Amino acid sequence: MHTCTYRCVVCLAALLLSIPAAGAEPRLEKCFDCHGADGMGKADPMYPVIAGIPAAHIEEAIYAYIDGARQCLREPRMCETVAALTESEVSAAAEYFAGLVREYNQEDFDAELAAKGAVLHERHCGACHVPPHDEDVGYAIGIPLHGQRPDYIRYAIGAYFGGKREPLLDTMAHEIQQLDDDDFDALVNYYSSYRSGD
Repeated sequence: MHTCTYRCVVCLAALLLSIPAAGAEPRLEKCFDCHGADGMGKADPMYPVIAGIPAAHIEEAIYAYIDGARQCLREPRMCETVAALTESEVSAAAEYFAGLVREYNQEDFDAELAAKGAVLHERHCGACHVPPHDEDVGYAIGIPLHGQRPDYIRYAIGAYFGGKREPLLDTMAHEIQQLDDDDFDALVNYYSSYRSGD
């Protein structure tokens, strides 16, 4: 291939790859500040991974923040950002992040605790929460927890456990109440052990 032609192809490919972030709505770019253009979360370990979450679940979460069903206890900017979104912007953000492939953050985990967590997941969580690569993820009642950041999972479970978040189903509230701190730690290690396609 001629050198000029090759360079043009490379430049065109780079341009096409940059379109989702560069052409994003200004409000969507505010999402990138914390969640990253890849949806994998940025510097703060409390910024959750949202890549690969089905659009309907992302919309539900955004509206839960807007309506106050979820509280922005640690990051007020989240509530401030979503409060300014129009319905079309909420849909655009949800579709964008849902269309991303969830990688994994290469978090450290304890294999023994992860094995215990796998059993707990199947017993208490697996009916509603499936891995992000599962073919039925779009139909699952809950969001994929596999590959989520451990600090954020601890925070989210604690928020549900402490009544700071409203569970979607009574079943979820019941299952959470069956768990203790050691169980939470095992689940966190299990979800941290996820590797794409496992």
